[in-house]
Amino acid sequence: MGKRLFDLLLSGLGLLLLAPLLLALALWIRLDSPGPALFRQERVGQHGRRFRIHKFRTMRSEAGGLPLTVGVDPRITRVGHFLRRHKLDELPQLIDVLRGDMSLVGPRPEVPRYVELYPAELRDQALAVRPGITDPASLAHLDEAAVLAAAADPERDYIERVLPAKLAAAVAYSQQATLASDLRLLARTVWTLLTRTRLS
Repeated sequence: MGKRLFDLLLSGLGLLLLAPLLLALALWIRLDSPGPALFRQERVGQHGRRFRIHKFRTMRSEAGGLPLTVGVDPRITRVGHFLRRHKLDELPQLIDVLRGDMSLVGPRPEVPRYVELYPAELRDQALAVRPGITDPASLAHLDEAAVLAAAADPERDYIERVLPAKLAAAVAYSQQATLASDLRLLARTVWTLLTRTRLS
């Protein structure tokens, strides 16, 4: 209950305070390329329940292909590169937190295509908690697209190397997380993103 109340308060406050920025980014996206400002994609949430995540659109609206971003992906728009670099495309997920589909902190929600590959003995543990906007695995894989670009087969590398690491982190989080550890992770996330912004 404490975690849910925490999520409600911070997501509501965040949406209120960030409203001018969110509107400005949405307008920028619309002016940069045809299509909606928001992108929605099916993800797997707590206990395997599927939901549609909110993100700012960073790719051309007609883009298809794998649900992975690899290197300098030609599907990404000019604004999209900026949004992804600074993780601003994730801000609309505050809506998902407010709705109860996500939490501020928790394992990043995966697409059904890759959740189907979870070993049965780990799946329930990994999906025992609400997925989050940030978690230890997302911080550890901030440069995932660049790393996958160096692989001969990016999807195979993701499935065989990256996905097991994320799954292990999700299981560890579901077993060990506390409100105090969530607060530390939120602070670490903000610090990491601010540091990346200054260095970029």
